Amino acid sequence: MSIEEIEQEIIDEFELFEDWMGKYEYLIDMGKSLPIIEDKYKTEDKLIKGCQSRVWMQSDLKDGKIIFTADSDAIITKGMVALMVRVLSNHTPDDILNAKLGFVDKIGLTQHLSPTRSNGLVSMIKQMKMDALAYKTQN
Repeated sequence: MSIEEIEQEIIDEFELFEDWMGKYEYLIDMGKSLPIIEDKYKTEDKLIKGCQSRVWMQSDLKDGKIIFTADSDAIITKGMVALMVRVLSNHTPDDILNAKLGFVDKIGLTQHLSPTRSNGLVSMIKQMKMDALAYKTQN
């Protein structure tokens, strides 16, 4: 499934909820299904800078595609990182670098996050794209 197809799937899922309380609950549930990062990667160098909460992210290149795992100590933030892992994991570095990620605005996430959480989301995306760039330059 392409990044755009996954984004559309998420847009469709969020449209099922009438209010933001339901959307937040769904986001929290997504965090519970996040592929958890191994404890050995919960180190200072794996923390995403710019997040108010602690968010660890690990990326690995397997068969030309990047696999992301992550964790957070905050439930909403964990849901946000789960969303980004769902969209960008299992794609090539080029696909990740070229992803527009318009779904974030379409589901209303940016309007309903506090400024610090919004900055954290931007930092997550930036880190994932930086990892993709690093893997791309290795080839």
